[in-house]
Amino acid sequence: MDAIIFNLTTAALLVLMFKCGLLLVGEDTMRRRPVPWVAIALTAVAVGAVVLQLTWSGAMDALDGDPRKTGWWRVVTSVFMQNGGLFGGVWNIATLAVIAALAQWFWRGPLMLLLFAGGILLPQQIDALFGETAPSTDPRNFAGSSGATYFLAATLAAALLLTGTQTKERLPAVGVPAAGLAMWLAQENGHGLVACYGFVLGAIALPLARRLPRPPVPAALVPPAAVPTDGASATGAAQ
Repeated sequence: MDAIIFNLTTAALLVLMFKCGLLLVGEDTMRRRPVPWVAIALTAVAVGAVVLQLTWSGAMDALDGDPRKTGWWRVVTSVFMQNGGLFGGVWNIATLAVIAALAQWFWRGPLMLLLFAGGILLPQQIDALFGETAPSTDPRNFAGSSGATYFLAATLAAALLLTGTQTKERLPAVGVPAAGLAMWLAQENGHGLVACYGFVLGAIALPLARRLPRPPVPAALVPPAAVPTDGASATGAAQ
C-alpha cells in the first residue's frame, strides 16, 4: 500500500508541474510552435541508452551511479540508464520528452539543457555538502532520468509563479514546492526534494535569462501572431 501511495503522489506532482508548463507556454499555442529539436535530441539520447542496455549486458554496471564504484562519468550516464522495468523506463522517457519540449519552448534550447544539467549535478553536490555518501536526495536510485525531469519541470513552475498574471495560474505553481517538500518529509520521496531544488533554480534563472538577447517570454505576453509556426525562420525554429 505504501508503494502505491508513493507512486501516486510522485505521478501527481509531475502532473501538477506539467499543468504549470502548459499554462506557462500556452496550451493554445502548442500547434503553432516550432519542433523542439533540442528536446527531441535529448530524448533520443535516453532512448539510445535503453537500447544500449538491451544490447550490452554490462551497460548498467559500467554506467550506473552506484557510489561504491569509481568513474567520474557516472553522475551523468546514470541519468540515462533506466532500472524501473518496462513501465518505469517508458514512463521516464515519455515524461522527459514532454517536459523537455515545454522547457525548450519557454527557456529555449541552450538554457533548457543547462537547467537539465543542473538537475543531474546539483543533488550530488548537495549530498556532498551535507556529508552524504549515498544519493539520499536523488530519486534516481543509481539510475533513471526521473530526478532530472522533475527538476526541469519545477523550473517551469517557478517561471509561472513569477510571470503569471492571474491568481488561478499562480496557485498551481505555489503548490509545486509545497507538495514536493511535503512528499520529502512524509515519504522521504526524493522526487519532491529535487522539485524544490528545481523551483529555486528556476526562480534564480528567470531574472538572469531576461537579460539574454532572446529572453524567455510567457504565453500571456506573446501576441498570437508572434508565436512562430512550424515553417518559421531559422531564428524562430531555434526557440
